[in-house]
Amino acid sequence: MALPAVRAQEVAPDPAAASAVTDLDSIRVVGRAQTLYQADDAAVATRTDTPLALVPQSVQVLTRDLIDDQAARQVTDLYRSISGISYFSYAGVTLRGFRQENVLYDGLRGDPYAGFSVPQLFNIERVEVLKGPAGALYGGGDAGGVINYVTRKPQALAQRRAEVQLGNFDFAAGSVEATGPANASGSVRYRVGVYGDGEEGVRWNADSQSLIGDASIAIDIGRSGELVLQATDITQTLGGNRLRGVPANDDGVLLTDRRWNHNEATDFLDMDARVLLAQYRVSPSEAWDLDFAARWFENTEHQIYHEPMGLVDRDGDGVREWMTRQLRNQIRDNEAVAVNGNAVWRFATGALAHKLLFGADYYRGDSDFTAQTANSIDLASNPGLVPGIGLFDPVYGLTSHYDYGLDALPWRGTRTRGIRYGGYVQDEVTLTPRWHLLAGLRWDGFEDEDRVSGSRVDGHDLSWRLGSTFVLREGLNAYASVASGFVPQATGSQDPAAGGPFDPEQSRQWEVGLKTLLGGGVTLNTALYRIERSNIVQATGEVVDGVNQLGALGLVRSEGLEIDVLADLTDRWVLNVAYAYNDARVIDAGSNGITNSSGDRFANAPRNKLGLWTRYDLPQLSSAVGFGLDYTDDRISLDGQRVKPYTIFDLSWQTAWRDWKFQANVKNLFDKVYAASGFIERSGHFPGEPRRLYLQASRSF
Repeated sequence: MALPAVRAQEVAPDPAAASAVTDLDSIRVVGRAQTLYQADDAAVATRTDTPLALVPQSVQVLTRDLIDDQAARQVTDLYRSISGISYFSYAGVTLRGFRQENVLYDGLRGDPYAGFSVPQLFNIERVEVLKGPAGALYGGGDAGGVINYVTRKPQALAQRRAEVQLGNFDFAAGSVEATGPANASGSVRYRVGVYGDGEEGVRWNADSQSLIGDASIAIDIGRSGELVLQATDITQTLGGNRLRGVPANDDGVLLTDRRWNHNEATDFLDMDARVLLAQYRVSPSEAWDLDFAARWFENTEHQIYHEPMGLVDRDGDGVREWMTRQLRNQIRDNEAVAVNGNAVWRFATGALAHKLLFGADYYRGDSDFTAQTANSIDLASNPGLVPGIGLFDPVYGLTSHYDYGLDALPWRGTRTRGIRYGGYVQDEVTLTPRWHLLAGLRWDGFEDEDRVSGSRVDGHDLSWRLGSTFVLREGLNAYASVASGFVPQATGSQDPAAGGPFDPEQSRQWEVGLKTLLGGGVTLNTALYRIERSNIVQATGEVVDGVNQLGALGLVRSEGLEIDVLADLTDRWVLNVAYAYNDARVIDAGSNGITNSSGDRFANAPRNKLGLWTRYDLPQLSSAVGFGLDYTDDRISLDGQRVKPYTIFDLSWQTAWRDWKFQANVKNLFDKVYAASGFIERSGHFPGEPRRLYLQASRSF
């Protein structure tokens, strides 16, 4: 997604100074992009209301209009529209070359889908992506960036909507939602919504059902305060859906049908989650904004599934046609609470206008894991306990998890607690009407505890960000920034006998770019960046007193270019293009390699990625037609197998009649067989979905 036109920062209490900035920086644009896919700001960028055009770092926002036009049900449907992002596994992605799972909801840590479920979009208003290390605002996290899901909140205007969807593979879904004032004055507002879906699934045995309930209330307090209370309940019942991939050869060709599944129909992945959120915002004066938020969630994920363990030649004909399997019974319980408070103070020192942010946050997450495993050798001469499955002619239903005597198998497990806390300060300074500066500093503390053994690792770190934006001319902004981040080392790497404890892994990004508004309603944004990750703990090859020694000696580098276009080609025609080039390399791997890499390259990190979405309005028919393209370049898997490039196309049609909207979306229009990502050789490549058809009817009233 492209970023908005340059506009004023509201930082100067002096009316004359504020007027000068407004006269210089404001650009009035009339076009479809302004009402469809455009976003003027993103809370994830600065935790303030600074326009995206003045943020000296790449940020993308996917609005609800884009989500609806693409019939996106879960976040994986949106990756084409984010430059530099590609699918890795489940809800994990590759962002700017690095595997990334750092997720926020409403600016707070804690993912209710944590584990192996994919975030759903029913109650999401928009998705915000801050590219690169974000330690100066959010503490420890992945080097590629951070994804923030902004949930839907009560609105002042009464709106009610009911929707039904149908599709191939027995897909059916329905939702009802309503929002509006709850009293005559409108000082109390509400939102309620319920969504449910079910389908056969595109992989054999992989049916699924989901149910989401969401309710919130907003209450005006005093002249400028607002309190929002929200509760969300999520249930997913996924039969045979703890999915691995489809085996592939070293050239990236799938060895069997893309619908092949290693799971039996009796296998399952069930997830239940509950989320509570409280937010309070107030502006006691024109110079001050305050906000406080607290979020609690718990989820339980129970999965029983057959894990693929590798192909064997069962009948001696030289062809590996038989997949050996384990049976895994796993239960994950997560509970977390996150608290955050911010204050923004607008003031001036002489000719300089300041927007000063200071705040603090706290997060505690408890994770319990218990598991059983039933093993199998599963060769012709030794059948073993857990039977395998044929690769070319699988016969399901001959066995299930009921057959393996789970009651007699031992349990193993872990109980961990992670605590993160920090304080930060950030100043956005208007040096001149054309020149803006951003500087941020954060101190973090962290504790990781094994609640079984009582062992604990703690530490602290500093993160910072410095950037500047300069208005070269009306509609053309140049920016440069440098930002740092960190990730605490894994608890298992901190053993003093192995050389630990170690300081956190470090990351640093240098970025320059242009945010440009061209004539005719075309926004073009470009970014050039380099990210370096260092202090990566690796094995040194030395053994002391029988203990393999570790050292913080790994170094990796990611360099790339991103180009984002949002264009009103005509009054009726909108074009959205997201292109990224990335080269992520291992510079120093020690003697044991770098996690998520193979050789000197990172898994599922394409050099070239192109996403396109365009919509053309047909007002005489009260309709619109949409077209999408998703191209992903060559990649490698975690075991170095090739993951072939692919291009897929989507098509949509929507029309309005009175209070009704009808929509049809075809995804993977030409039914392309492709791998969305690679994993390890024994579990194969994750296949992309075959052609999907979704029909939708909704009524607003």
